[in-house]
Amino acid sequence: MSDLPQLQDASLTLENRVAVLTFQRDDVRNALTGTALVTDIVTTIQWANRDEAVAVLILTGAGSAFSAGGNIKEMRDRSGTFGGTTLEIQRQYRQGIQNIPLAMHGAEIPLLAAVNGPAVGAGCDLACMCDIRIGSTQAVLGETFINLGIIPGDGGAWFLQRLVGYQRAAELTFTGRLVKAAEAREIGLLLEVVEPAELLPRAGELAAAIAAKPPQTVRFTKRLLKLAQRLELPDFLDLCACFQALCHHTEDHIEAVNAFLEKRAGNYKGK
Repeated sequence: MSDLPQLQDASLTLENRVAVLTFQRDDVRNALTGTALVTDIVTTIQWANRDEAVAVLILTGAGSAFSAGGNIKEMRDRSGTFGGTTLEIQRQYRQGIQNIPLAMHGAEIPLLAAVNGPAVGAGCDLACMCDIRIGSTQAVLGETFINLGIIPGDGGAWFLQRLVGYQRAAELTFTGRLVKAAEAREIGLLLEVVEPAELLPRAGELAAAIAAKPPQTVRFTKRLLKLAQRLELPDFLDLCACFQALCHHTEDHIEAVNAFLEKRAGNYKGK
């Protein structure tokens, strides 16, 4: 196992194959611009991809918010990501916050968002980039870009409609309204809603259930779920056959079969 990466505005732990990335900029409600969180998130995903000791990554925020997205004061001041000429701003988006969706989309391990509070704008999109979202009763989500006269520059329109369908995504994006936790669960933005004190324990419980599975198979399954979104069925089935053949020749597959027949938990080594 490699050492944990050095992060600036987030903390990272790893225990029993479950990594937890916690945003530590409550002073700006864990805004993604104007902080080092973009780099921290990308660095963590890259580390998780190459470290086979990681099976699941939980993302959450310290303090009152999951993430407020873009720093609105920087928008007002036309500074940071939002400063410069038109060409400079588009380059800053491409070289900055757009690295998050590219990294999240390329994650080889399941990503679980524990939405502890407001997740708005790019913060909402960050949650949508995860495979599973669990929210506390204090969670509020919103695709709020239009309220500031801008569009989801981080790719949110691509992710949101894949979760809730085009019509609901259009309504949320065109109105910029906020969605409370209960409604977010009803429309598919959240899988579950729990009390604040139960959020991380429940996220950890679900992550542990995933981490207990054969680790290489978890990664193969994650890749298949993503590839299924863009491959035609015949091509997808060919790939399934290849991945399945690889799985059948792993030590973990034999251990899983024996554990099933012997009615015991499997002891997997990622081989």
